[in-house]
Amino acid sequence: MPEVQDYTIQEEKLAGYAKAIAHPARIFILNFLDRQCVCFAGDLSERLPIAPSTVSQHLKALKDAGLIQGTINPPTIKYCINRSNWEEAKALFADFFDKKGC
Repeated sequence: MPEVQDYTIQEEKLAGYAKAIAHPARIFILNFLDRQCVCFAGDLSERLPIAPSTVSQHLKALKDAGLIQGTINPPTIKYCINRSNWEEAKALFADFFDKKGC
């Protein structure tokens, strides 16, 4: 019987990032925030065809994964790409997709 191996830290991180971006609304949010020169202080639900509460859930998933960060200063919330984790995610995905198989 082959030896069972634990997942690597890179595999765990890649899976977390993949789960976080596994919805078109989250991809839209990341693309939108990545195009901003500064943090976006506004209502993202005005830009998406979904309820504000649903947008909040997607923002929470992205924030929990570390891909975005937000600062709350009522009544405004500013959202930004978390650049260090964004770069890490891009590198992990690139490494994953660049692997040469059989």
